[in-house]
Amino acid sequence: MSGKNRLIYLPLGGAGEIGMNTYVYGYGPEDQERLIVVDLGVTFPDMSSTPGVDLIMPDMKWLEQRLDRIEAIFITHAHEDHIGALGHLWPKLKKKVYARKFTATIGRLKLEEYGLPNDVITTVGARPEVVEAGPFKVQFLPISHSIPECSMLIIDTPAGRVVHSGDFKLDATPVVGEGFDEAAMRAVAAEAPVKALMCDSTNVFSTHAGRSESTLKDPIAELIKNAKGMVVATTFASNVARLQTLAEAARAADRSVCLLGRAMKRMVTASEQSGVLKNFPRTVSPEEALDIPRGNLMLIVTGSQGERRAASAQLSRGKYLGHEMKEGDLFLFSSKTIPGNEREVLRIYNAFSEMGVDVQDDANGLYHVSGHANRPDLETVHNILKPAILIPMHGEHRHLREHAKIAAAKGIATEIVTNGMMIDITGNTPEVAEYIETGRTYLDGSVLIGAMDGVVRDRIRMALGGHALVTIILDEADEALGDPWVETMGLPEIGKHGKPLAEAIEAELGAFIAKAGARILRDDDKLDEAIRRVTRQVAMEEVGKKPEVTIVVSRLTDS
Repeated sequence: MSGKNRLIYLPLGGAGEIGMNTYVYGYGPEDQERLIVVDLGVTFPDMSSTPGVDLIMPDMKWLEQRLDRIEAIFITHAHEDHIGALGHLWPKLKKKVYARKFTATIGRLKLEEYGLPNDVITTVGARPEVVEAGPFKVQFLPISHSIPECSMLIIDTPAGRVVHSGDFKLDATPVVGEGFDEAAMRAVAAEAPVKALMCDSTNVFSTHAGRSESTLKDPIAELIKNAKGMVVATTFASNVARLQTLAEAARAADRSVCLLGRAMKRMVTASEQSGVLKNFPRTVSPEEALDIPRGNLMLIVTGSQGERRAASAQLSRGKYLGHEMKEGDLFLFSSKTIPGNEREVLRIYNAFSEMGVDVQDDANGLYHVSGHANRPDLETVHNILKPAILIPMHGEHRHLREHAKIAAAKGIATEIVTNGMMIDITGNTPEVAEYIETGRTYLDGSVLIGAMDGVVRDRIRMALGGHALVTIILDEADEALGDPWVETMGLPEIGKHGKPLAEAIEAELGAFIAKAGARILRDDDKLDEAIRRVTRQVAMEEVGKKPEVTIVVSRLTDS
């Protein structure tokens, strides 16, 4: 172990994927570094790989083993993939959290939801205010994104200045919140050389300059003005600027605004409480909205990604809080469909189409703009900050690789860093210091489970192969009392030979028990193994499936 100090960077989530952003910086002697954590985000499950799971977040094991070395947690902004795990993972770390006012407001709500103390979050002002955390001095540099008060982190260390971009776009007129301030960013580079830039890579393949949120105002206003029936619009609940644009367009068209969805209401309330949202048009309750003529009403609802329990999906299936879509109404997706959500969004789209509702999507950017910097904007930031090292983050591997190519072409030292790669950035080039085993933690209902605990694996197996419950009763002499009893679930009732599957399994198990010797019948493990093998063999022969098998063996005793 070397006593020489080093500066390290370690992504636990968010590098090689979009979502679950959690990053660690460390400074000090090897294996003794003082640490700070940046963001505690979640990603979302899918039915094919994580059925029944509610949220996915990074495994905290590496950090839990180093609790005495963690100085603080910093949250860049209030998107779920950056703050969504706070209420679940903070109890494992129990360190002070720093965030700007709006983000802190959302963070406190999350902690309160789980009965946790909300005074662990300290509200921090924008640069030049400095938070000292061990060897780190951290400033929040305002930057535009699709949520208020997003910040780059300026992290000063004895080994040099690091800029952690968070999510960002270069938008001087973002409708709500602070716009891109080029002079402020140039001041960061002029004040001290930027040793390393950890940079958002989400839109690296978009070759045109990003568009401002303000460019949507007129198209959305025109669309709503010309609508005849009720108008319903959905967008990301956290995109407060878009909510403002939609609400103002409704007011200009003489429509009352009703917000449907808990997340939507919470974001607007938090935005108003923290002062980032001013003069939001008056809204009406869902009950009041029922008495307003359809041509004078606009609903702004959750569920832009097809979430089954959100307001959009509920409306597509019928009534929601007394409201329903009718022929001639307009439904607007003022959002981009995140890859992987296409099927759920199309299901809603088609359900509304069957009702005669006119559905309008983002129309190639006419009604939606991204919150992430496109390639020309990324290069603008490279040119302003002039980092010695550029580490792409927040993107799938293809995004990281493309971003690294851009940096290398400019002569900037770079490395493709994915989750679990600890990088030493003390010198002029990034060096892989170590590979850390990173995993995932699932919120399954109300309980946190490990990805390797077997719960989801068993659930998938049951989904694919069904389930069989086998009950056998043995007397004191290890002889069967009656026939085996089999119940199946998730399997065809009748096998290919025309006989009920359960009866076929019972007959084969009965024959096996009759022939089995005392050595097997007295050994629970061997008996379970044999019963499972017979059950699966019969099921495979009859219906082509190998079910999960639960075995109950009751042994009668003299007592």
